[in-house]
Amino acid sequence: MEIKTLGVVGAGQMGAGIAQVASASGLSVVVSDIKDEFLERGFAAIEKSLGRMVKKEKISEEDQKVILGRIEGTTSMDDMAKADFVVEAATEQEALKLQIFRDLDEFCKAEVILSSNTSSISITKIAGATNRPGKVIGMHFMNPVPMMKLVEIINGLATTDETYQITKELALKLGKTPVPANDFPGFISNRILMPMINEAIYALFEGVGKAEDIDQVMKLGMNHPMGPLALADLIGLDTVLAVLEVLQSGLGDDKYRPCPLLRKYVDAGWVGQKTGRGFYIYT
Repeated sequence: MEIKTLGVVGAGQMGAGIAQVASASGLSVVVSDIKDEFLERGFAAIEKSLGRMVKKEKISEEDQKVILGRIEGTTSMDDMAKADFVVEAATEQEALKLQIFRDLDEFCKAEVILSSNTSSISITKIAGATNRPGKVIGMHFMNPVPMMKLVEIINGLATTDETYQITKELALKLGKTPVPANDFPGFISNRILMPMINEAIYALFEGVGKAEDIDQVMKLGMNHPMGPLALADLIGLDTVLAVLEVLQSGLGDDKYRPCPLLRKYVDAGWVGQKTGRGFYIYT
């Protein structure tokens, strides 16, 4: 089946990035979200991202118009019936994702593959919410999507080889490097990344160092492009907390227990760049 139209559920940071990359690769894109204001925010983020690329002379102003013109926004999930392949990029909440997949299963054509950009939740469990488990797969993009090359591809227990191959080919078409990962909590990327971020938060919590100093040590000493606390702010502290909870619950090991300071920041609404405050203040 030829993929001409990509459906993206969720117009947030990840969904907007996926929509941008898909449109830039020549696909038509339908983006859905529950409110017009969320769609408007997503489109503004795409326009801003493309504007930076125009300034850097990576694309022309005409390219920017064409890319934006291929993206359609909707608040009606039944518009996903237009899609030949769907990527769900909603908030990292299991109950929400399961309901979205039930809805997608109802509205999308029977042959359409349904993928999730989940960063930790079981693909097998998500697939079980549908009547097409063989056509459900994980497609975990990295943030920021337009810049990061990696896409983890995760098969559920019932995912077919055909589904995997089509998903892999789509990732390549989008200019990404697909890497397979097995269906364990956090997959590969977050199984390794989140404990490091959590330990950095514990170091801050216990007064081992200031946020700037902890990040500086990791940047200069370990050659990381961004410190773990700044990275947590970029990802969103609410997402970091959700992933750590999945790791702790799914693997049954308290070494993944979220730092109390992380919970406190999330409770305060200080979840990072998207709210203007996390471990750093953003203006």
